[in-house]
Amino acid sequence: MTTSIRSTAGLAVSTPHEELFARVLDQDSRADPYPLYSALRTEPVSRQSDGTWVVSGYEEINTLLHDPRISSDLRNADSARPAMVRGSLLVQDPPDHDRLRSAVMAKFTPAVVESFRHEVRTLIDGLLDAIGSRTRLDLVDEVAYPLPVSVICTLLGVPREDEARFHSWADTVARNIDNDPSLTRQEIDDINHAAEELGRYLGKLADDHAENPGDDLISGLLSGSSHSAPLTGEDLVVTARLLLIAGHETTVNLITNGMLTLLRHPDLLERFRGEPELVVPMVEELLRYEPSVQFRHRAALADIEIGGTTIPRGSVVVLLLAAGSRDPGHFADADRFVPDRSPNDHFGFGGGMHYCIGAPLARLEAQIVLTELVRRLDDPRLAADPPPYRPTAALRGPRHLWLEVAGIRA
Repeated sequence: MTTSIRSTAGLAVSTPHEELFARVLDQDSRADPYPLYSALRTEPVSRQSDGTWVVSGYEEINTLLHDPRISSDLRNADSARPAMVRGSLLVQDPPDHDRLRSAVMAKFTPAVVESFRHEVRTLIDGLLDAIGSRTRLDLVDEVAYPLPVSVICTLLGVPREDEARFHSWADTVARNIDNDPSLTRQEIDDINHAAEELGRYLGKLADDHAENPGDDLISGLLSGSSHSAPLTGEDLVVTARLLLIAGHETTVNLITNGMLTLLRHPDLLERFRGEPELVVPMVEELLRYEPSVQFRHRAALADIEIGGTTIPRGSVVVLLLAAGSRDPGHFADADRFVPDRSPNDHFGFGGGMHYCIGAPLARLEAQIVLTELVRRLDDPRLAADPPPYRPTAALRGPRHLWLEVAGIRA
């Protein structure tokens, strides 16, 4: 089956259906993968040429997110690729997943999330004040990255001044989420090496917290709770590594994608400026329309009949969450940004047992930061569109977002 796709340049491109996901992974598609998602949805469960099954329809994704025959551990796939970073609850099944998740949830409570509200407000004010009288800024480097990094460091008990040490490790490890078959052996080795270095750093940090515990999450995981045993050793390291990376990478993208979307819809930006209470449904719509996490990989533990076909046992399955969240069979005007859309049962934070642990904190950060950006940036404009994008396809967001502004309001 060959599908005609309208590219961002406006040209019709014919691509065999079984090659479409390979194009999603291609860096050239990063600025606008949505025409590829639309093409994939014409066959909502499709086998790709490498044997991977891509699920792109809303109902099919929703079903599989809750199906116990789908494993998050790709070692259960027949065509397991060369060894990559493993171990966190993100890639584990019950009972290990449940044990690690319970340990985190026992300490990462709604009260803990709410306690960061003042810090987030203080951080965004300080970052915007630091821009001063400049009329050009990089939203990523100057706001969207430093703010969630500061928050997750405080939450975990990671010294903020160590950011320069773990930044490159975290960026490299994040590439693992794509499960990209085109990665070279050297790139795979680089990912594993970065994971090891980050693990050693976090292991040493955990030893320090064991000797001098504080009110941070790492100390809390070391102590355990009435509902969960303490985490130690590799369990603690891989959990802390996941929280450190996921705790800022996805929020950076949410903030950046959010501002990019608003600047592409100046009428809605002006409406938001006059209706700041719109921020709550608007962030949900951003999670649907331009999600930070575009897809996740799974393995089929049994033959699964779905979408008019059968996914064989042992297959690698890609749940194309961003495609499902724009499925016109489920959402009216699915390709239109509707800031007050309701209901909005998107896949921006995944679903099922792996629903994002950090969702409440990411929502809080995005709601505060986007409100302040729209309020304080005077006449913001995109200096380049599309902006340059980061290499990862699954964690999709601009590497830089250059803005021109008339000034920064008080």
